[in-house]
Amino acid sequence: MSNILAIAQKELRSYFVSPIAYVVISLFAVLFGVFFVSSLSFLLRISLQAGMMEGAPPININEYMIRPLLGNTGVIMLFVLPMITMRSYAEEKRSGTIELLLSSPLTDFQIILGKFFGALSLFILMLAVTGIHISFLFWYGEPELAPILSGYLGLFLMGASFISIGLLISSATKNQVVAGMVTFAVLLLFWVISWLGDPSGGSTTSQVLAYLSVLDHFDDFSKGVIDTSHLTYYLSFISFGLFLTAKSVDSERWRG
Repeated sequence: MSNILAIAQKELRSYFVSPIAYVVISLFAVLFGVFFVSSLSFLLRISLQAGMMEGAPPININEYMIRPLLGNTGVIMLFVLPMITMRSYAEEKRSGTIELLLSSPLTDFQIILGKFFGALSLFILMLAVTGIHISFLFWYGEPELAPILSGYLGLFLMGASFISIGLLISSATKNQVVAGMVTFAVLLLFWVISWLGDPSGGSTTSQVLAYLSVLDHFDDFSKGVIDTSHLTYYLSFISFGLFLTAKSVDSERWRG
């Protein structure tokens, strides 16, 4: 475990030594802020309209603002997380340090988990920044805490899934730009894959495509529902991504 933590700390430091961490966190914070202001403006308009209607029910902040905001946060992650993972292995290959890493007394499992937790730590910092905006809602309003926590759990699991795929693709190339672009393309495919099925959703193919969609599994989290089937999906997605990364790194070791 100490070896995994050492690699994770090294990875996290490397993000802050280069401009990557600052650019990614700043970009994520700015985009989240834009969506936050937009969602808040929409909520205020709805509230004013409801206030002019006699007997109108109170506006639910979670339904009208936080749930769409968390969905938009997933879109931001789709663009930003490939920037985190694209260098994980590609930069090691380009600089030639991959041989030193693979010849060290570390197992592939330790290397992969170390890089995974390093990237995941940076992602957690990104999510923590968004907590500043959410705290204002508790200061001035009364949102429900449980749906917010479950929504952030969904974002965390989705982000971890994205990172596992990013590591896999980064391990297969020496070019960071190629790794980033291919990662984005693959993640986008898993985002829209349910759109390829029958709109009625009645066919077996449509049900399979819907199950493979990372977006469909996130929807319940944003509603405050934590379903074990969704947890199983994301944990399986992460495990499978890391498993394929291990196979890719193992083949690199044999080629070396």
